[in-house]
Amino acid sequence: MRAKGIGEFVEAARQLRSELPDVRFQVAGTSDLGSPDAVPQEKIERWGSEGIIEFLGHREDMPALLKEVAVVALPTYYGEGVPRILIEAAASGLPLVATDVPGCREVVHHGENGLLIEPRDPLALAAAVEGLMLNPQERARMGARSRAIACEQFSEQQVLGETMKVYELASRGARSRASIVS
Repeated sequence: MRAKGIGEFVEAARQLRSELPDVRFQVAGTSDLGSPDAVPQEKIERWGSEGIIEFLGHREDMPALLKEVAVVALPTYYGEGVPRILIEAAASGLPLVATDVPGCREVVHHGENGLLIEPRDPLALAAAVEGLMLNPQERARMGARSRAIACEQFSEQQVLGETMKVYELASRGARSRASIVS
């Protein structure tokens, strides 16, 4: 989907190709062709044929893929809640680059475990990725902090506990409305 920031990612990769010729820019996932926001397959193929982006398609082996990458970037401006890929990448000990939007900022703590950039800004995305790729010590520091944040804030027990609190509040609200209606 365009709103996931794929165009900005491609433009950032295009800009960085000369400065970082050995860095591979990969995209995992497939286009949701039923969505009006879907990127047409022809455009995806054209971007791939330029040799700047590698489109990996749907992957069932995200933990294995995340072991192979140095940075995870999500330049989304789509209102999607807390993006699963950011939690998975943080749990894998990776530094993150994401847009400063709700959901992303819950996982990415700017300057601690990654960098937050303005939405729809391929120049800022390129600068953030370049800075991390040129500084292995900073990548390692942020990756370690990502892992700690994932364990502290996004463990299965914590997520289930918070989900149960939401259900309990909703249930109490439904009971209160039912007694008022009676």
